[in-house]
Amino acid sequence: MSAKITLPLGILITILLIFAIGRFDPAPPNHLTISTGDDQSDIQKYAIQYKRILKAEGVTLNIRASSGPLENLKLLDDDNTGVSAAFVQDGIGSEDKEPDIVSLGSLYYEPIWIFYRSKNVYTHFSQLIGDKIAVGRVGHGAQVFAQRLLLMSGVDPQDASLLNMTSTESAQALKNGTVDAVILMLPADNKIIHELALRKDIKLLSLEQAEAISRKDQAFHHLILPRGAIDLESDIPKEDIDLVASTSTLLVRDDIHPALAYLLLKAATEVHSQPGIFEKRGEFPTNKDDSFSLSKDATQFYKSGAPFWQRYLPYWLAAWFDRFVLLIIPFLAFLLPLIRTIPKIYHWRLRSKIYQRYGELKFLETQIKHTVTKVDYDNYLQQLSLIEERVNKMKMPQNFSEYVYSLKGHIQFVRDRIEKTVTIES
Repeated sequence: MSAKITLPLGILITILLIFAIGRFDPAPPNHLTISTGDDQSDIQKYAIQYKRILKAEGVTLNIRASSGPLENLKLLDDDNTGVSAAFVQDGIGSEDKEPDIVSLGSLYYEPIWIFYRSKNVYTHFSQLIGDKIAVGRVGHGAQVFAQRLLLMSGVDPQDASLLNMTSTESAQALKNGTVDAVILMLPADNKIIHELALRKDIKLLSLEQAEAISRKDQAFHHLILPRGAIDLESDIPKEDIDLVASTSTLLVRDDIHPALAYLLLKAATEVHSQPGIFEKRGEFPTNKDDSFSLSKDATQFYKSGAPFWQRYLPYWLAAWFDRFVLLIIPFLAFLLPLIRTIPKIYHWRLRSKIYQRYGELKFLETQIKHTVTKVDYDNYLQQLSLIEERVNKMKMPQNFSEYVYSLKGHIQFVRDRIEKTVTIES
C-alpha cells in the first residue's frame, strides 16, 4: 500500500484511538477524598502516611475528619459528599444496605480492650452488667461494638449504664474511679493501653468466650495477647489474654477509577504490611471483611499483585497504558478486518481506473468499424490521444506497471488500426 494511503490511514487510526480512550475510559482523577476519624485518632495518622505516598505519585489525598466509622460510612454512601474512600471497621454496615460500596481489604486488627476495677476476676462480658462502663463517643467503634457484645450476652444496651467519652476521658475516669470499666478500641502500642495495663488497681479482662464470639459473629476475630507483650521487663500482662477484635477496612465507592484503587492498595501495603503484636509480617492488607465484597481490582491485586505497568511506571503513565491496553484489544478486533479489507478496496480502485480506460478504448474501437470518413478518424485519433494522456497521468504502484504497459500497448494497437484504416480509405 502506498504512503499516500498508509499515512492518512495511520493518522486516522491514531485519532480514533485517542478519541476512544478519552471518551470511553476517562483519565483517572489527580485527587481523592478519604474520610477518617477525629484529628487525634490512629486512623488519622495512617491517612497522613497515605497522603505522602499518593503525593509522590502526583495524586492529592484530601483527608476529611469525622466523628467515627458510622459517619465515614454515611459520607461514603452519599453521592454528594465527594468522599471516595473511608476507614470503617468490619461489621459496621453491609453491602445489602450500601450496595454502592466495596472493600479494598482489611488493614489491621482493632482489638477490643476491656479494663475494669474489681476485686473479682472477670472472664465474661456479662459480668460487667450493672457497672458504669465508658464505651467511647457515639458513632465510634468502641461504642458500636460494646452494644453488639452486650446483645450477644443477652443484655439490652438500654438497660446497661453506658457512658459516652473519648478514649482519654474514659481512661482518666477509670483511674479516678468514676467509672467501673472502659471499653476501648486502640492499637496495642497506644499510650493509653500501656498506662492502664501497668496499673495494679486496674485489670484487663480476658474473655474466655472469645473463640465462641468469633464463631458466632464473623466480624470478630479471636486474638491472644501474649504474656509480657505490653511490657516485657515488667512481665505485663502476667498471662496470655484472650481478646476479640474487629479489623479496620478500607472501603471505596464501586465507581472509583481502577488506577486510584491500585494506588490506595499500594499505599495500604506499604503502611500496614509491617508486623505488630497481633499481626504477622505481610499478613495485611488482606481480605478479612465479612460486611462488604472485595472489589474486582482488590481481588486481582491480592491474587497476582499490581498490574505490570503499575509496578514499574509512574502513576499517570501506568494509568495511561492501562487504558490503552484496555481499549486496544476490542479496537483491534474491529480494526483488523478493516485493515484486511482496505488493500482489496485500494486494489479494486486502481483496477477500476484501468478498466475505465479500457472501457473508453473499447467504445472507440467499436465505433471505428462503422466509420468511413476521414474526419471521423481524425476525431478518433484525438480521442485516443486523450485516453493516452489520462493513462500517463495515472499514478500507479510498481506492482501495477504490467497492467499500465498492457493498456498502453492496446492504445497503440488501436492507433495503428486507425492510421491503417485512414490509409486504406485514402
